Amino acid sequence: MSDPFPAPIYAETVLIHNFEDAKKYFLGALIEIHYAHTRMLAGCGLLTREEESKLLAVLHGLDRNRIAAAHFDGSSEDLFFFIEELLEESAGRELAGKMHTARSRNDIAVTLYRMTARRDILGMARAVAELRSVLLKFAAEHVLTIMPAHTHTQPAQPTTLAHYLLAAIEFLARDSARLQAAFARVNLSPMGAAAITTSGFPIDRNATARLLGFDGLAENSYGAIASIDYITETAAAVAVAMVNVGKLVQDLLLWSTREFGYLRLADAFVQTSSIMPQKRNPVALEHVRILASRALGEAQAVLTCAHNTPFGDVNDSEDDLQPLVFTMFTDAHRALKLLAGALGTAQVDTALMANRARRDFLTVTELADTLVRREGLSFREAHGLVADAVRSCGSRDDPASLAEALRASRPALKLTDQEMERCLDPEYFVQVRTVAGGPAREQTSAALERAGAEQQRIETWIASTEGTLDAARAAAIAR
Repeated sequence: MSDPFPAPIYAETVLIHNFEDAKKYFLGALIEIHYAHTRMLAGCGLLTREEESKLLAVLHGLDRNRIAAAHFDGSSEDLFFFIEELLEESAGRELAGKMHTARSRNDIAVTLYRMTARRDILGMARAVAELRSVLLKFAAEHVLTIMPAHTHTQPAQPTTLAHYLLAAIEFLARDSARLQAAFARVNLSPMGAAAITTSGFPIDRNATARLLGFDGLAENSYGAIASIDYITETAAAVAVAMVNVGKLVQDLLLWSTREFGYLRLADAFVQTSSIMPQKRNPVALEHVRILASRALGEAQAVLTCAHNTPFGDVNDSEDDLQPLVFTMFTDAHRALKLLAGALGTAQVDTALMANRARRDFLTVTELADTLVRREGLSFREAHGLVADAVRSCGSRDDPASLAEALRASRPALKLTDQEMERCLDPEYFVQVRTVAGGPAREQTSAALERAGAEQQRIETWIASTEGTLDAARAAAIAR
């Protein structure tokens, strides 16, 4: 005689954990599915209106506290069967059993995973929007703040802080667009796919989808159960966002060093040393970095877990995978929220930034450009002349020394000292870069205006989508 299910080790390593996870993450969605499916069955004539009314009353009467306090004891395989038994206690086995017509744990599970994921996507989209809002305000305050731009980790050319921040504002808009695209593919209903081939009952899948706030159907019933790209695409969007955040935070941590000194976090976001009284450790940014790295690792783990699994109903993409999705969203949200908070009260040393932009011959690209325009040289020839002059200056880091070196190598230059001084000025360097996307004031001001309009569209989408889901839920569970 074989031992009864579940084996103690199976319960200990799998079922107990899944039961607790389901209570924590899926209970609300599961009950909402019960409501929607019951209403759909009645609308299709598969339940009488009296039966519908009784079942809805039983659903209204479910004791959420009792469910939350329940512990896995092996009498029910999972939360679904535990709730089914509660429904049978109140409605009777026969009537409660009718609720399960034309559905399976398969389509129920994938549906509640999608319902949970869409809320998490919206939460992350809001965190992205809040960070972007902080950066928009920061950039608007620093349209004229001159600073060095870096390439290959070396000072390269003057730009403005607004120009730098607009680059981050742009990638956050793309992160938002990726999350919106992922949401659109997550927010499709698998309900009615049943085990994998739909049902012989005349159900209305679209009605269930509407009741649950979905935008449409995950139509092919095999794919509705077997496909997992709804969550791998979402994980990819999270991963890209965390890489973007990580690259920004690396710069901000560098700017916070004493050697750079550009950025100063408010005291509320720094910690001192237990032994060194002078320390101001930018720990908030370090936490952002590790949280973003964690979320990236969790996103990669989602893809790894889904890789090389069969195209069918498999546990690899269900209960044991989903907690990884939750922690991915949680850590990503924490990183975004903390970064927004830290930058919302941070200060920059504008004078130091401007002074650094005047050093290390960062403006000599414009000198070479001026030689092309003024002297009729090719850019390559002008580049060579300026490079030689810079090298000959050695440690003398000033416009006068550069002008002297340049005239020594090319005495016939028509460029006046006043013209040379102007083209070596960082503010002039920025001012003349009026090409689309450049740092000139008119370009950054216009970019900020467009980014503000985009921010409004992003925030409107979030609020509208949340409102749609809230309204659908309220209608589905209405008494």
